[in-house]
Amino acid sequence: MKKRIFLSLFAFASFCSANAQSYLGYIPDNYAGVQSVLYNPASIADSRFKVDINLFSTSSSIGNDLYGVKIFDVFKDGYDFDLEAKKNFSNANNAFLNTDVMGPSVMFNIAPKHTLAIYTRARAVLNVIDINGNVVNEISKDNKTDFDYPVGSPNAVGNSWGEFGVSYAAVLFQRGEHFLKGGITAKYLQGVANYHLQGNNINLEFQENLLFPELSTYETTGSAIYGSSQDFATDSDIDVDSKSRGFGVDLGLVYEWRPEYSADRADINDLKEVNKYKLRFGVSVTDLGSMKYDKGIRRNYDLNETITQDDYDNADNFDEFLENNYNFTVLNGAVRSNLPTAIHADVDWNIHRRFYLNANGDLGIVSKTKLNQNSIANRVSLTPRYESKWFSAYIPISYMDYSKQAQVGLGLRTGVFFIGSSSIVSNAISKSSRAADIHLGIKIPVYQKKAKDQDGDGVLDKDDECPTVAGPVENKGCPWGDRDNDGILDKDDKCPDVAGPAANDGCPWEDKDNDGVLDKDDKCPDVAGPKENGGCPWPDTDGDGVLDKDDRCPTVKGTLANKGCPEVTTEVIKRLNDFSKSVLFDSSKATIKPESHDKLEGIVKVMDEYNNANFKLEGHTDSTGNVAKNLQLSKDRAAAVKDYLISKGISADRLSSEGYGITKPIASNKTVEGRAQNRRVEIILVK
Repeated sequence: MKKRIFLSLFAFASFCSANAQSYLGYIPDNYAGVQSVLYNPASIADSRFKVDINLFSTSSSIGNDLYGVKIFDVFKDGYDFDLEAKKNFSNANNAFLNTDVMGPSVMFNIAPKHTLAIYTRARAVLNVIDINGNVVNEISKDNKTDFDYPVGSPNAVGNSWGEFGVSYAAVLFQRGEHFLKGGITAKYLQGVANYHLQGNNINLEFQENLLFPELSTYETTGSAIYGSSQDFATDSDIDVDSKSRGFGVDLGLVYEWRPEYSADRADINDLKEVNKYKLRFGVSVTDLGSMKYDKGIRRNYDLNETITQDDYDNADNFDEFLENNYNFTVLNGAVRSNLPTAIHADVDWNIHRRFYLNANGDLGIVSKTKLNQNSIANRVSLTPRYESKWFSAYIPISYMDYSKQAQVGLGLRTGVFFIGSSSIVSNAISKSSRAADIHLGIKIPVYQKKAKDQDGDGVLDKDDECPTVAGPVENKGCPWGDRDNDGILDKDDKCPDVAGPAANDGCPWEDKDNDGVLDKDDKCPDVAGPKENGGCPWPDTDGDGVLDKDDRCPTVKGTLANKGCPEVTTEVIKRLNDFSKSVLFDSSKATIKPESHDKLEGIVKVMDEYNNANFKLEGHTDSTGNVAKNLQLSKDRAAAVKDYLISKGISADRLSSEGYGITKPIASNKTVEGRAQNRRVEIILVK
């Protein structure tokens, strides 16, 4: 029996599913190189590579939600697909295909913060949406029986094209712990071949003719738009038309959190050969654009017809089958095919040293039911990996919405070769795998050179003004000098060319008043003064010409001869004695009479005025009476005056007293007047 054209009509002869991205599990690797630009063009900025050359790489994936198989059994002799496959037919099954081949491509740095990539790429994507799996199952049987199924409104797109892309990425923001880079890819698209089919309320009824099988009938209702990049009914060979072209754009951003950045490691962002981030966040939009097939055709077919098995078997190809059996109208003479626009986001966590965990999601943002619109299958994945310069291993764990299965894979990268699959582990153990994929490639990596730091001071030689001698970042890698050899480093020395103590920030102490007392010790740094007075001049408070340090009476003017105190003149002594002569005592007693207190107060006042003078109080008597008693009485009376003065605040240290009895008369004891003069207390200045 000839090829089943109805199977082509509803399923495009393939039960396959497009992965959300190519090179799943490999792309997040910091050593993915030029391949990473396909997922996010910003990823190549600040790359681990100086140059990365892809010689050849490919990523292909198949899958579906109709059939589940044990993948490796399929290749065994005698495997019966119809009998052994796990079937999951519904009224809206889906099928996709993705093949991605990267030809000679290269990425390289054009400046420290700017990177360029140029790549060549061939792609083929097939989408079959909302096909009735029961119809597919019935048509695929060799021995069919009567059936009647609503096919519904399936949408199928098959597109293949070549790409020439130029990607530019740059560091957009770099401050402390925060690092942001962006990228853009502009690509020229060369269309190769396109098929698309969109049904509208199609129904298929089969009636078997047991006597004449070739007269068995297919009754179809509904309509369908069918188009292709050329009229394959007249020429089945693919004709690549240079006018069938288009343009596309990819956009991306990547943010990195670099907590190990610090002021003394400001160069960490310049270390190209090492990982610097703890967390990396990326987001991109890919495949914005479309292609126009200049010689494309598109027709609207009226499917309200009944055809026989013989009509079906005799058709040489799908285009001829439609033209020979159904009426149609031409819609236009050109075909535009839209790219499978999608958003991608990922988070990469550097768990510890060379161990990472990546989470990413891929979301198609175009309508899957739009005419001639390719789309991706939405996917989420989690990929732990070990990553180093010459070797990486990764285990992608993913879930795709069409196959509706979790998949576990494995991948390896060496310096020049990588191979992996996001489903190989699942395929090996599952009896009903609905997807399979593989990616591999060979390349020539030229890694960034390890930055030199000969003196190990954390400042790279390229920025180090003293590359062989360790020094701090603040001094451009040079040790701090000490030009004046005072033990204070120049960075802390306010007088780097003149030696000085640390207490004065490396500057010598000044002596502004030139008094021989350094300002640090000078209590009067602007006025000359002796060291004994802390560098201050001695004061003369009372202005008597005797400095306070020598002035026994610093607040009262005096004479130099009397050490700054006022002189006690003979006039003063006379005044004192005038007061003392008027001091009266009780007869034969040393008791001072009250009426003498005013005179004593006068003595106190004068002694207070001359508070630096010392006085002696001498008691005297007349010759009347016993000599011994008179001597004692004179002593007692002198002491009584002394005690009175002390009681009034005169310091006892300034006073002394003595009695002389009758031994020092000043007048004759033979007369009453003379004896009165001899009974006295005299005040003598003690010098």
